[in-house]
Amino acid sequence: MSDKEPGYKAPDIGLVGAEHVRRYRETDGEVGYLWNGVPTLLLTTTGRKSGQPRTSALIFGRDAEDYLVIASKGGSPEHPEWYRNLEADPKAEIQVRAERFQVAARTATAEERPRLWGIMTGQWPNYDVYQTRTDRHIPVVVLTPV
Repeated sequence: MSDKEPGYKAPDIGLVGAEHVRRYRETDGEVGYLWNGVPTLLLTTTGRKSGQPRTSALIFGRDAEDYLVIASKGGSPEHPEWYRNLEADPKAEIQVRAERFQVAARTATAEERPRLWGIMTGQWPNYDVYQTRTDRHIPVVVLTPV
């Protein structure tokens, strides 16, 4: 994971993880909605083991009314915990700026994935680099408001 990878642009990681979530919530996204020039949302899932709410700040795209997120974990060999939580319980909440609403999550089908992947790499080209780092097929997750 370095700037030496073709096509990889190292992000500014001054606002990440729990701090990103905290600042986003405190300011209704005034701080944190735009991260490295791309929009982010807060995804709250239910922990599959703990049953507790778990929130992650994620880059998102749009496909009509749906919100798209990528379960990349930077190209790690394992899926991110939030994705594993959604596999166990696809009901979740997202916050986009000040607006919070319920969504139903699903993994994009093999047929729709290339088009949706293109939407997301158009915003964050590093996703293509992340895919080269792993043998895991990185999922595109479709979040449909309910």
